[in-house]
Amino acid sequence: MPTQMLFNAAEQLGNEFSQRSAEFEQTRRLPQDVSDAMAAAGFYRMYVPTDIGGLETSPADSARVFERLAQGDAACGWVAFIAATSGSTLARIPAGTAKAIFTKPETMIAGVFAPTGRAVQDTDGFRVSGKWQWGSGTQNADWVLGGCSILDTAGEILNAKAPTSMCLMPASAIDFADTWHVSGLQGTGSTDYSVSNLKIENEHVVGLVKQKPPAGPLYQFPHFTLLALGIAAVAMGIARAALDELVTLAASKKRVGTSSTLATRAHTHIEVARAEAALRSARAFFYSAIDIAWQEALEGNKVTIEMRRDIRLATTHAVESSVKVVDAMYTLGAGSAVYHNSKLQQHFRDVHMTTQHIMVAPSTLELTGRLYLGVESNTATL
Repeated sequence: MPTQMLFNAAEQLGNEFSQRSAEFEQTRRLPQDVSDAMAAAGFYRMYVPTDIGGLETSPADSARVFERLAQGDAACGWVAFIAATSGSTLARIPAGTAKAIFTKPETMIAGVFAPTGRAVQDTDGFRVSGKWQWGSGTQNADWVLGGCSILDTAGEILNAKAPTSMCLMPASAIDFADTWHVSGLQGTGSTDYSVSNLKIENEHVVGLVKQKPPAGPLYQFPHFTLLALGIAAVAMGIARAALDELVTLAASKKRVGTSSTLATRAHTHIEVARAEAALRSARAFFYSAIDIAWQEALEGNKVTIEMRRDIRLATTHAVESSVKVVDAMYTLGAGSAVYHNSKLQQHFRDVHMTTQHIMVAPSTLELTGRLYLGVESNTATL
């Protein structure tokens, strides 16, 4: 599938989904037809190996897809990047098992990587029990991931070098709880889910059975790097939407007792100019850092620690810059921005929700700062 087709689909669906944001918020998840449309467009298989029908899209191109979707509706961009990132796990299980899971191009995988479950060895497989939070898109998925401690029959860690991993579970076996009552990203359906004593095969524990990943450049990028990129892309899409919304509002909004519009005020000019500079600067750093690493990967090399450091800093910076942009546009919108029929209040809620993900938490600035200073650091999450 040509990359331009992905971009065109993101443009079209982003515009369509923008008109349905209120519906997504009310249902607190994406309707199945919306998820199906994104699956058909190829968004969910951008990180799936080409050998089994995936696209192996470059991180920069996929980020532009997530960003454009989020410009239309943040929940759609968020679910798309979660599904795409989850699909990359198919590169880390035996090819035969991956093909049996990825039976059609529209197959969707979603889930949570935090190891809050237990997978206990049981004869020819494992028994999985656990409860996970933040299950974005899982109610639309065909397969659901859950991070688990991987234990032997005695309940001890099976492999000290890999004490946790993700388990692939059929969606039909998942119990979903009605817990997603939140301030922002309401349409993502990021609800809690659980399983109890679910039997899975060894091959459904990601990375348990040694599997050499495909040689393509995409798989030179660590999983956590791909995950973090999607968060920043969504945040930048929200920021662009907030800027566009304010510009539209400014043309007609008048202060009480005056005939001048918001667009004629010097303060508006300054704040919009600053916001444009902040967002464009953050985007330039973000995509530049990715492109440098992608060039290295194209040459068959692993993405270096230094490159991963730069990408993570650019990612966190993009989120922080996006929040500042949205806050400024929300403030300029004044009283008009607080009503539910204003997109600005939704953008405000949504962008602040992105900051709560651990991949862009303030601790990432501490980590990257340590690396710039040459201080020994744990780089496992890079």
